[in-house]
Amino acid sequence: MEEKRIHLTSGEIGSLWTSYMNDSMSTTILKFMLKDISDPEIKTVLQSALDISTLHLKKLSHIFNKEEFAIPNGFTENDVDMDAPWLFTDVFCLSYVSHMARVGMISYSGFLSMSSRVDIRDYYTDCLHETSKLFNQAIEIALSKGVNPRHPYIKVPKKSDYIGSKEYLSGINPFSEKRPLNSIEISHLYFNTLTNSIGIRLCLAFAQTSPNKEVQEYLIRAKDVAKKHTKIFSDTLLKDNIETPRLPDVGVSDSTTQTFSDKFIMFHMSLLMSSGVGNYATAGGVSQRLDVAVNYERLSLEIAKLAKTGADIMIKYSWLEEPPGVKDRDKLARNKT
Repeated sequence: MEEKRIHLTSGEIGSLWTSYMNDSMSTTILKFMLKDISDPEIKTVLQSALDISTLHLKKLSHIFNKEEFAIPNGFTENDVDMDAPWLFTDVFCLSYVSHMARVGMISYSGFLSMSSRVDIRDYYTDCLHETSKLFNQAIEIALSKGVNPRHPYIKVPKKSDYIGSKEYLSGINPFSEKRPLNSIEISHLYFNTLTNSIGIRLCLAFAQTSPNKEVQEYLIRAKDVAKKHTKIFSDTLLKDNIETPRLPDVGVSDSTTQTFSDKFIMFHMSLLMSSGVGNYATAGGVSQRLDVAVNYERLSLEIAKLAKTGADIMIKYSWLEEPPGVKDRDKLARNKT
């Protein structure tokens, strides 16, 4: 008896398309990073990351071909100059992999939850396992080298308690004293400080190597926004005498040679911004002090506006690949012959 074919849902199609774009981006930048890594342990982590993304592209291509699903253009060797001078320090590369692994774990759990077909669920279950393993590997190496940014320490509670006043949720009134941050608020403020720090350095690297003036100005603007957000989060922590540690040697070279295509750069920035908006939404949702939650809301809007400007630039230069979607049925009806 012939097995009934189960068609892909919109959730699965969108997830698979996004996965291919992201993995083709990852292989492009990881190949470039690997050629200049001098630390053997860090090189092992980056090689693992590249192997994972390469395997994902192979599996995704198989699914696309099986489903007669047009394979996205994504990114290829044409989007990077492998002969360009080194651009990232070894520690930055390690931090980059751990950060992107975090993004991957969040993305894959979302893709898994939107999938129904068993083979697609199995694929994303494997992706989640592989990316979690990569994240742990990167963190272990960073810890052994003393370059892993730990979240701030606070005292462990000795007893449980309940919130006794609505004042706990306040924070907007400038004339009233704000309560100290709780552990949940601290963790997200610190995490978003760290992610913006990585974004700042990527903006610098991409801006100084892009030949396109419009892209350069956009990246400098994005860097300034990230620095502003970092200061807001850091200042909020410092008001409670909570330090925000900095990583050593997390930087970029002074190379101005074009390294990545502008199409690649703008896609990478859009991925970071969408991830940032998601991080802010999560942080804002769990922050019980009103001023902290409001900050996340207004800063999310600032990122959204910046992302819109980036999308406009990508459309202008035909760099924005269109995701799969439904046909305009009214248009089909009117234009049929």
